[in-house]
Amino acid sequence: MVINLENVIDWFILPLLVIAVVIVFIRLVKGPELPDRVVSLDLMTSIGIGIIATYAMATGEQVLIDVAIILALISFLGTVAFAYYIERRAS
Repeated sequence: MVINLENVIDWFILPLLVIAVVIVFIRLVKGPELPDRVVSLDLMTSIGIGIIATYAMATGEQVLIDVAIILALISFLGTVAFAYYIERRAS
């Protein structure tokens, strides 16, 4: 078996990202408080960005990198909005 980027992506990186999504989804469902759920949702979008970037590297489609960047910006704005909501709710 030849070790190249496609084999590493198929057999190592993508399974690790899928396992991470499953673990984070369990925290999203089980999280006892709202901040735990917000952090897990933010982490899930970050893992999704990693999956998109990995797929873009595997297929060579550069437009998917733009999609990942836009998703990262939207995720950042959502995290800031949730943090503002949590801060306002606490006071």
